[in-house]
Amino acid sequence: MVYIRAKKVKSDQYLYLVKSVWDSKKSTSKQEIVKYLGKASEVVKDDIPVEYRDSPKILSVLASFNPKDIKKREESTKKSKQQLYKKLTEGNIDDCVKIYQEYTKIFNPADFFDKILKQVMYDIGEDWANNKISIATEHVASNIAQTLVKIIMDSVSGSANKKKILICVPVGEEHHLGCDVLETYLSIKGFKVYNMGTSMPTESIINFIENNKPDIAFISITLPDNILAGQRLVRKINDECKIPILIGGYAMQTEKIPKFEGKVISESNLEELPKIIRSV
Repeated sequence: MVYIRAKKVKSDQYLYLVKSVWDSKKSTSKQEIVKYLGKASEVVKDDIPVEYRDSPKILSVLASFNPKDIKKREESTKKSKQQLYKKLTEGNIDDCVKIYQEYTKIFNPADFFDKILKQVMYDIGEDWANNKISIATEHVASNIAQTLVKIIMDSVSGSANKKKILICVPVGEEHHLGCDVLETYLSIKGFKVYNMGTSMPTESIINFIENNKPDIAFISITLPDNILAGQRLVRKINDECKIPILIGGYAMQTEKIPKFEGKVISESNLEELPKIIRSV
């Protein structure tokens, strides 16, 4: 059974999608978190995993927290996604910035990255793979998306009084938009971030860790073809540096999650990351 559980923190409610699992040793059921959904007033239908999205019980509970706003919020999110797709593929950076600014008047930056930009970039990638858009259009959209994240990053004034985070990719990984998004969000949250989100030799990463002493290394892997290189990078960091390692990215969002000598983040959204960082 899958259902929504609410947890109150101060004056706000936070929602979790949980399921009941039978514990044969204790002969009782226990709860396992399927997904952290976020602040109750900001959760919409699209935050529910596809396989549970049309459950009447799930939707009923979700609507109970936002009886007046949920439809309006879903429409706003859908409209923003459509607008951003159009402006990215047209190469219109000014309008992309406006879409971000208008969206974050209602929602927070994590929502924009998780629910809008990430989903739109997935759609653009799929449309290119299905020959619905050209490779030139896909490149234009990717470059504009990176520029958008850079503009958002330049507007950030974090206090940088928390842990130091290194973000890097394994050899061969050329996709760094996820690294830029992660850098921006964690900087907003006050972390000191070193973004090495371009492919470089493992020894260079090791030397950087030894010289700059980050508290945590975050490895982003977008393409499944780069998982083996990522596993080698994690082993090398563990052998020589002994710091906590988090592994995430699109390649981790599969039913069979690859094994790493570190903590794999597969379904977590951006709002959960500060808590995960504090726990390692």
